[in-house]
Amino acid sequence: MVRCSNNLVGILNFIVFLLSIPILAGGIWLSQNGSTECERFLDKPVIALGVFLMVVAIAGLIGSCCRVTWLLWTYLFVMFLLILLVFSVTVFAFVVTNKGAGEKVSGRGYKEYRLGDYSNWLQKRVDSDKNWNKIRSCLVDSKVCSKLEAKLVNVPVTNFYNEHLTALQSGCCKPSEQCQFTYISATNWTKTAGPHANPDCQSWDNAPNKLCFDCQSCKAGLLDNVKSAWKKVAVVNIIVLVFLIIVYSVGCCAFRNNKRDDSYGYGYKP
Repeated sequence: MVRCSNNLVGILNFIVFLLSIPILAGGIWLSQNGSTECERFLDKPVIALGVFLMVVAIAGLIGSCCRVTWLLWTYLFVMFLLILLVFSVTVFAFVVTNKGAGEKVSGRGYKEYRLGDYSNWLQKRVDSDKNWNKIRSCLVDSKVCSKLEAKLVNVPVTNFYNEHLTALQSGCCKPSEQCQFTYISATNWTKTAGPHANPDCQSWDNAPNKLCFDCQSCKAGLLDNVKSAWKKVAVVNIIVLVFLIIVYSVGCCAFRNNKRDDSYGYGYKP
């Protein structure tokens, strides 16, 4: 058991070290080859994650296999903080994604989305003009609406109304049902005379880089995507949390082994 716990910590951290290499390489690749602001935005967090995992894995590997007690203690302390962080993020993700869902529209295959249905914290993230301008740029670069237009070219209005649109397609690529605009194509509509109760009706523009990207419904559609993604991430976080607790427990055993060996004078000597 004495050797087993140290060796197991070493093996687990060696696996983490190997996993950190492609993560770090992916971040470096994004920084040099990212074609859009959205892709380049991800490079620094990915590189930071790769470096963090690599450093922690090396510390755990050396601390357990070479029986460097102080390094293993540092490793366990960082692991403890990481467990707290993952736990907090998981709880937070479930709390902020608890509210909000698309509303079914009678006679339509898609749903419509209202910004006010989502948590206040998420709303504040997209209400900021600075944040939204960056997100908007990413949505335009992703060609989410251009792809919808290409897919539904020359499709009659009845077929369009039966289409199962994604939250982003429904919120950003077409006007709200309340506007009662006349359908020409998936992303081309003729405005009707106002006034309109829904402010999104005034925001609509047939220009491919405008459409409803400044609408409240587009922000709501994005938040619905974020909600779905965060719930999936939260489930993955639970699995990661269990793994971290197991590694931490085995690491504690290895730390006790190191302390016992040190007391008998069997510690690692360079």
